Amino acid sequence: MKLYNELAEWWPIMADPAEYREEALFFDRLLRESSNPPPRTVLDLGSGSGINAFHLKAHFALTLVDMSPQMLAVNRALNPECEHLQGDIRTLRLGRNFDAVFVHDAICHMTTESDLRAVMETAFVHCRPGGVALFVPDELRETFVPSTDHGGNDREDRALRYVQWTTDPDPFDTAIQVDFGILLRDEQGVVRVEHERQTHGLFARAVWLRLLRKAGFTASVVSDERIRDLFLCRRREHVRTIPHKGTVGSRA
Repeated sequence: MKLYNELAEWWPIMADPAEYREEALFFDRLLRESSNPPPRTVLDLGSGSGINAFHLKAHFALTLVDMSPQMLAVNRALNPECEHLQGDIRTLRLGRNFDAVFVHDAICHMTTESDLRAVMETAFVHCRPGGVALFVPDELRETFVPSTDHGGNDREDRALRYVQWTTDPDPFDTAIQVDFGILLRDEQGVVRVEHERQTHGLFARAVWLRLLRKAGFTASVVSDERIRDLFLCRRREHVRTIPHKGTVGSRA
């Protein structure tokens, strides 16, 4: 996907951390109030450009994982004090536990139940017994409506504007279609147009809860009208799981 590879360097203009401050502070509060004492170490699976980590790092020691080395480079520039690892969140196995695991909208790229379950298993094996995991899907089947969005920012040497168009061509499958139209203006004032089409997963609330239970979590749905439904989970202390042969993350 171009947005996470050759266009990754444009993310600081596409999504300014300040735009996500309110949402990130909501996640921060949920995680800190989830246990006593509050979590200290947090594994962020699919951390992207680091806009959530920018706000969360004030209260947590963060390990940030992403599949794209280009996105990790953007993330590292914004959050140099955090640990950065490259890896597939479906198969990553670091061999250590964290007080909490955070999975933001990278989860939307899981378009099958097996992929979704794989990420949940990754979260489970890295979450200490009794620890918490917070999953934040973009959409649920029950609440999905087609939509459009737009945004972008200016910098002294370049600028970006985008339109995001989300549709559901087949309401009977587990996927939706997201089209991005992106205008990029470089330092010479030359504007070029990029188009990217992504396929995102769309699952019912009951599917989420069933898969989370199978992965070893006790889950609750948290609803907030300013954000969206999300799943706050606690790892059960005594759960037998099937070993999963995964990959160890590498420092990028």
